[in-house]
Amino acid sequence: MPHPATRARRTGCPGYSETLPRLPESAAPARCLVRTACAAWGLGALAEDGALVVSELVANAVRHGRKGSLRVVVERPGADLVRIGVVDFSHEHPVPGTCSPDDESGRGLFLVAHLAEDWGTDPLPWGKRVWAELRGRGRAEVRNGGGPAGRRVEPSGAGIAAPDSEPRASASA
Repeated sequence: MPHPATRARRTGCPGYSETLPRLPESAAPARCLVRTACAAWGLGALAEDGALVVSELVANAVRHGRKGSLRVVVERPGADLVRIGVVDFSHEHPVPGTCSPDDESGRGLFLVAHLAEDWGTDPLPWGKRVWAELRGRGRAEVRNGGGPAGRRVEPSGAGIAAPDSEPRASASA
């Protein structure tokens, strides 16, 4: 089957999205999706922080979500801004945990808050989207001396598809 040729927009959404099973193993393809989007947009410097952020958001959706799937969305609302979101069917908002130095879990949202410029939760009719925004200068912006772009935060779930039970990937040009 031929693969369609896609070209990443400079900015805009949705960028890349994939519906995945609500399993711990879904963190790996979610990291790959984030790295692919960052590379396509010339924002490779954000790829590893983005991969860690999406791993934590997927882990939370796996642990606290409902139903059998989740959706990862990677958007580029500004020239130097990447927004990573994980959509699941639970209406419960994430709460940063308190943990002792000996605890093996409970630090995920602390890491997200540390790495991200901003993070939050958008309620959706079927669940929620937990998102984090990373800011960095891409190759083109560094070459051209560009500065930070404006921020856009959508308070609603407009344009976000509900996760479904069939894993699939999509990329928008």
